[in-house]
Amino acid sequence: MIQQKIKELARQYAAEFIAVRHHLHAHPELSYQEFETSKFVQEKLAAFGIPFEVKATTGVIGLIKGRNPESRVVALRADMDALPINEENQVTYKSTKPGVMHACGHDVHTTCLLGAAKILAETATEWEGTVKLIFQPGEEKNPGGASLLIKEGVLENPAPSYIFGLHVNPQLEVGKLSFRGGKVMASADEIYITIKGKGGHAAAPHLTTDTILIASQLVVSLQQIISRNNNPLSPSVLSITSFQGGYTTNVIPTEVKLMGTFRAMDEEWRKKAHGLIYKQTKELVEAMGGEVDVLVDVGYPTVYNNEALNAHARKIGEAFMGAENVEETEVRMGAEDFGYYSQLIPGCFFRLGTANKAKGITAGVHTPKFDIDEAAIETGIGMMAALGATARLI
Repeated sequence: MIQQKIKELARQYAAEFIAVRHHLHAHPELSYQEFETSKFVQEKLAAFGIPFEVKATTGVIGLIKGRNPESRVVALRADMDALPINEENQVTYKSTKPGVMHACGHDVHTTCLLGAAKILAETATEWEGTVKLIFQPGEEKNPGGASLLIKEGVLENPAPSYIFGLHVNPQLEVGKLSFRGGKVMASADEIYITIKGKGGHAAAPHLTTDTILIASQLVVSLQQIISRNNNPLSPSVLSITSFQGGYTTNVIPTEVKLMGTFRAMDEEWRKKAHGLIYKQTKELVEAMGGEVDVLVDVGYPTVYNNEALNAHARKIGEAFMGAENVEETEVRMGAEDFGYYSQLIPGCFFRLGTANKAKGITAGVHTPKFDIDEAAIETGIGMMAALGATARLI
């Protein structure tokens, strides 16, 4: 049985790919700068005998053909970029680049897909169809590497019928997987606001346009967009995360800059909210005597898991791991550019347990101490290979 063989090969190759993860973790690269990572992936695919092409500068697209290669096409995706975080872990594979770290597990994702690729290539005579491997750049930064790859035709020639992606979950114990159908992650848009006015002496505010006061009122006012306009049963978040203005105690500045993020689970509400943000910002600032520049930089769409594909993938996961090791993924207001794929073709974005509370491996993603229990590598390799070899929606 192909699943049993995949499980055995994943166990056999686990140590090899833990070493691959160590290499990737020690050599992180920021979004759209994954040149050495891309080269490493290309070298591995070549060694496995897998043909590939490069798209979006650093993206790598591999193709594995099984029996009757035109009978089905499934895509497997992994992201490759790291974050601008200084690693605090004291491990042999610690980042060699100060200020850059694989703090979101993309080294794990890339490793799992490489391991799955090796297994799928070795077992190609035992499964049907074609598997497209997508090693994607720039998940962490707009406009998102997924959008760039789609523009360059990653979902064409051959066109996959569906796509799978995994993500580490440091709240889920190692040896477990989680799935959820429908909306699982939010859209993400960036907000940039610059408030301008006549500055002056803080002791004579009547001779100025108080940009600090205007900005403070605006921060509070913007929250009403969510609380008074959005359906409370539909999750949505607007957070102002940066307030930059002023440089001393007795001067009202001529300019204040605000930055923040807007998240939503409903695309129709998302579009409506953009208009409300522009309207409320301009009208409030101008009513208080200031001028304003506002930009809502539209980012990633919601991640929507096709219900039928998710149920199918979950059954494969239960058969592979045991039903007791498969859980329900919680809804998150975090964002992922996997949403670009799942808006176009059926997608399933699932979670890989990487925590080990007994060993103290619990740090969250995007933190300086994030790490994983590396037993998760075997699980991730095997599950991605099993999906590539056996996933088939009728």
